[in-house]
Amino acid sequence: MIWKKFPYPDKAYNYAGGALQENWARLHRGDCEPFPDDPKVQDAWRSYHAGDFGQAVAAGLACGLAGYNVANKAATIYAGYLETDDERKRSLLTQVAQRCEEQQEKTPADVNAWYLHAFALGRYSQSISVVKALAEGMGGKIKHSLTQALALEPRHADARIALGAYHAEVIDKVGSLVGGITYGAKKDTGKELLEAALELIPDSAIARIEYANALVLMFGKAKLKDAERLYQEAAGCQPMDAMERLDVEAAKAELAD
Repeated sequence: MIWKKFPYPDKAYNYAGGALQENWARLHRGDCEPFPDDPKVQDAWRSYHAGDFGQAVAAGLACGLAGYNVANKAATIYAGYLETDDERKRSLLTQVAQRCEEQQEKTPADVNAWYLHAFALGRYSQSISVVKALAEGMGGKIKHSLTQALALEPRHADARIALGAYHAEVIDKVGSLVGGITYGAKKDTGKELLEAALELIPDSAIARIEYANALVLMFGKAKLKDAERLYQEAAGCQPMDAMERLDVEAAKAELAD
């Protein structure tokens, strides 16, 4: 497979030597990933943060289970932002979900085995249409994995963002009544999850983007001004790595439309 290049290379995203560990807490405040002991896994994360997603996947997988999280996160971010071929996108996301399920069996205490499972299935669902994904039972799997992630690590901001977005997507597609009865989706819960995530990672672009999207999905035109303000704030965030840069550029593109 030919991987598309990250379009915004920047030396600031290269965390050579001790710089990776020095900046780790800030880079991973959203996913609570622990700093890896294996130097090869550290190198895979360096590739990921720099935007070399293909190399991050290859290097991560070469390390076995210890490298699954970096490989899975790199593949999911790449599929969500840079892959334009729907078939390749869905293939990458399916592979991530399968690897996460292997982790869930072998290393069930690994919070990101659960979070990245839900993240990949969520992006897959958006690719095939949320309505179709709900009909296939995807919603229950996503909610279960995110609930497990938050049970393991309540400060996992990314899991809160994803669960908040889940509530919003379900309500948007099937309505508040069916969403509440069938899927346990509630507007207040979705809003609270996204607000809590923003408190945990206050200078995050993606927390603002997902909160803005969720407000419009759940409350419609009444929240358009709030959503636009959140997008403006997201566009002004200072990215620390390739993923955060992609988030900021996505916010700028939305405002330009």
